[in-house]
Amino acid sequence: MSSSLDAARRARELDALARGAVVDVLVIGGGVTGAGVALDAASRGLSVALVEAHDLAFGTSRWSSKLVHGGLRYLAGGHLGIAHESAVERGHLMQRIAPHLVHALPQLMPEYDTGLRDHLKYIGVGSVADLLRAAARTRRDTLPKPRVLGRVETGRIAPALRPGFRGGLTIWDGQLVDDARLVVAIARTAAAYGARVVTRCRALQVTGDGARLRDELTGVELDVSARAVVNATGVWAGTLASDVALRPSRGTHLVVRSRALGPLGAALSVPFRADPSRFLLVLPWTDGRALVGLTDVDAGCVLPDVPRPDDAEIDYLLAAVDDVLRVPIGREDVVGAFAGLRPLLADPDEVGAPTSDLSRRHSVTVGADDLVTVTGGKLTTYRRMAEDTVDTVVRLRGLPAGKCRTPWLPLVGAAPAASLDRIGAPRRLVARYGTEAPRVLAEADGDPALLRPVADGIPVTGAELRFAVRHEGVLDEDDLLDRRTRIGLVADDRERALPAAREALAARGDLLVSR
Repeated sequence: MSSSLDAARRARELDALARGAVVDVLVIGGGVTGAGVALDAASRGLSVALVEAHDLAFGTSRWSSKLVHGGLRYLAGGHLGIAHESAVERGHLMQRIAPHLVHALPQLMPEYDTGLRDHLKYIGVGSVADLLRAAARTRRDTLPKPRVLGRVETGRIAPALRPGFRGGLTIWDGQLVDDARLVVAIARTAAAYGARVVTRCRALQVTGDGARLRDELTGVELDVSARAVVNATGVWAGTLASDVALRPSRGTHLVVRSRALGPLGAALSVPFRADPSRFLLVLPWTDGRALVGLTDVDAGCVLPDVPRPDDAEIDYLLAAVDDVLRVPIGREDVVGAFAGLRPLLADPDEVGAPTSDLSRRHSVTVGADDLVTVTGGKLTTYRRMAEDTVDTVVRLRGLPAGKCRTPWLPLVGAAPAASLDRIGAPRRLVARYGTEAPRVLAEADGDPALLRPVADGIPVTGAELRFAVRHEGVLDEDDLLDRRTRIGLVADDRERALPAAREALAARGDLLVSR
């Protein structure tokens, strides 16, 4: 079956559900976890429908640090299991599942004003990081060996650092070209295995046997029966399952132009002066942008669909990065900011503890009506969360499913590094679309204008917008700009790209006819 998602396929899938199609597994929530559950179940031979009230990756999944990390920081809190699980899942993503979307990223930890004992700690951290990599069976050519650096080499890698460092340590981790693209790739791969993926479809009432849904485009309501139902709505899981106890936290990032930070040959990871147990991240990213993060504050009880950073968080990050860089940055250098909500599990033994100290473990629970809820965890471990969830569903309902295949199942566009290197397309496109990059170029259909940037300083092309409309489930300009391309992270860029987005959507009928 095709992996392509578009408005016409959505209409067909929704119509089939409205006419009484019964599925083995109904998944509520189109973030990374819900998409992962849909793929795991569909690849085991189960019939699956995934419904999402908004768009794929609309919620938490698009607001991450874009890191696929091995969980080194969890060792400090004694969470060995989570650290190992994270390292294993990082290896799966980088080597088999999505090597086109995840690349190795060096992180530099500079050493300031420390003596021999603290220097030895740096060596120890590097050794533990490499042990995690080895225990997860991640190849050394995927993640190079950590290195202790002298003062000269540290300064060469990060000339933007404030003076005074005596050396540093580089540790390699994974970085996503785009977290939202990962979610879309997972959902499309699930669709290729027959999963029905329906966005703009809200669950109004949910039980373990089905749900009442509403098509948000038309207002029409329908009842869907399922042999099992999974609540994968993240921080909003409690709205469907009252027995779920969460303590959401909010994490904020700043978006800055890379030129404002100066040359960076690695990400920077430096303890916050106000909270040395946590690290400020300065992350070179993509398309001339960099990210600065990350706060970790209690999100409270009111959870908006799109959380916003507050001024205090932005000021906190600016002050922290000014402690790190040779040339400080100000509000005028911040071209965007975003906040995400973490679905942390509430722990009665940690009442009053900072959210940064709460465990990142995940939980799969079964309610009184057999509704299965998965929550907690983090982006890196989405696949393991999905596997545990489907295992629970299969046992609970006695579904005739095969074994889990997702540890070695490549997503659409995935291929080994050597194969990706041979693709005849710009490297920027290969990093986003993998083996589908030539199909993106083909969207231009001989029109060179569609291969040019949609606006000055924005490398996204019209061909990419058309590909998203034809294959990636786009329904409106927000889907195009805010999730498929991430242009919308910078408000000024979004405004300048809006005409191109509208033009791609206006050509939707022609694109469908020419398929």
